Amino acid sequence: MKKVLKSVSFVILLLKMCVIFGQEIATQKRIIIDVGHGGKDSGAIGIKGIQEKDVVLSIANEILKLNNDLDEPLDIYLTRYKDTLILLSDRTKLAKTLNADLFVSLHCNHSNNPNARGIEVYVANATSQYSKDASWLAFQLQAALNKELGFESRGVKFASFQVLRETVNYCPSVLLELGFLSNEDESNYLSNQDSFLTLALLVLECLIKYK
Repeated sequence: MKKVLKSVSFVILLLKMCVIFGQEIATQKRIIIDVGHGGKDSGAIGIKGIQEKDVVLSIANEILKLNNDLDEPLDIYLTRYKDTLILLSDRTKLAKTLNADLFVSLHCNHSNNPNARGIEVYVANATSQYSKDASWLAFQLQAALNKELGFESRGVKFASFQVLRETVNYCPSVLLELGFLSNEDESNYLSNQDSFLTLALLVLECLIKYK
């Protein structure tokens, strides 16, 4: 009889653990990192030929590596994992298909003015139930990047970029402009592997806080 009770108790405990782990999986945030441009679309081309598509892919890959080293990694997907061109509509469809909880698009800036510098974070200029969360994350990212890197803060802005416009009603979404490739100082910074790691760490830390 005792053996039966022990077996029943074990089954009950196992069922409880399944419920607990199931809840953890269900509540885990699913994050889409949109890696800007790619393939024949190089994005901005900066000083010494540095290309936006390469910079953001390097940062995204560092985010994945750092995330995989966490004890409790986030559920992160990239819109591209190599140098390929993905349509903007397909990037947003991925977020919808995977039922994403967050969409973060990575980019670098460019200007005809070589003195233009700093980091910008964009949110959709349309209002939805996710606007508050998107704005919160945007300000967190802006503050963290400005504080740790010392880059000029160009603020949180509103825009109608396609990836923001098409995700605004599905999940919080932000678009990061991680410095100007047309600025000598920032272009040099964004050409460095160590800088990719630093930027990836700062972004990931903000995503963990959002979790």
